[in-house]
Amino acid sequence: MAMTDPLGDMLTRIRNGQQAKKDSVMSPASNLRARVLDVLQREGYIRGYSEELLGRHKGLRIELKYFEGQPAIKHVARVSKPGRRVYSGSKELPIVRNGLGITIVSTPRGVLSDAEAREQNVGGEVLAEVF
Repeated sequence: MAMTDPLGDMLTRIRNGQQAKKDSVMSPASNLRARVLDVLQREGYIRGYSEELLGRHKGLRIELKYFEGQPAIKHVARVSKPGRRVYSGSKELPIVRNGLGITIVSTPRGVLSDAEAREQNVGGEVLAEVF
């Protein structure tokens, strides 16, 4: 059966892996997923990721990050879903937890965090929020 929300699936794998105190989780690879992981790594929410082979397909091994035994990601949620897309201009980008979290935005200049999108003055599809 086809997956309707691949990005939501990856975020759920990260959430479940951290609740189970795993060192890393695997997810099928795609360019969008890799760009979202780049943002999470730049912002310090994951240690890193690498591409591996999952049978005949490529996969992403995501290295999860913990701080004093607690997951670095307290909350991760998909905002724009296949049934309801959410778009925002650079001035209207949501602020997560009064600036303590990030919003991941897909813009014409690539996948960026909300701070990077505001700095470059671009808006786009609000993919997820993380804190």
